[in-house]
Amino acid sequence: MESTTLRTERLELRPVRDEDVDRILEYRNLPEVTRWLIRTEVEPVSLRAAWRRAAEDPNDHSAAVTLDGVVIGTVSLDLVDGMGQPGMPLRTEAELGYIFDPAYGGQGYATEAVTAMVGHAFDRLGVRRITAGCFADNLASVSILEKVGMRREQHGVGDSWHAELGWVDGYTYALLAKTWRREIAP
Repeated sequence: MESTTLRTERLELRPVRDEDVDRILEYRNLPEVTRWLIRTEVEPVSLRAAWRRAAEDPNDHSAAVTLDGVVIGTVSLDLVDGMGQPGMPLRTEAELGYIFDPAYGGQGYATEAVTAMVGHAFDRLGVRRITAGCFADNLASVSILEKVGMRREQHGVGDSWHAELGWVDGYTYALLAKTWRREIAP
């Protein structure tokens, strides 16, 4: 995240450090977390390598979310090109994701962190549109995306493979910068 640190009323969003990976794995591989992820379990070595690659990628603005110095989650934000004809501005869209320790659930931390990252993307990175996806049955994630002001753009019927449930529905959400500024921004 180009060494950018974001602060909210209760949280700090900062670049992920090598020493954070073990803490992230503590909650990342819990069954109640992996249930809602496309990629279920990850190995420590591969996760550490992925975070190092992210730190070197100028289009990756992912962050560790800390509360009183403890990593309680991560928010990912990857800048991508939109669809269009030649000459289109590059890196005007972003893909958003997040994973939080369920021990900190129900207290608004994920919504607070995601709101901060969305604001950063629109106001400081010049992103025009952000998208995010989730399993339709992941009501906690649906709630976060809707609280942040994202609009459900797609309901994919049976489009997502779930290891326990088989083919399930998935949602795609999106938010435009102009909508954020006009209707949602805190």
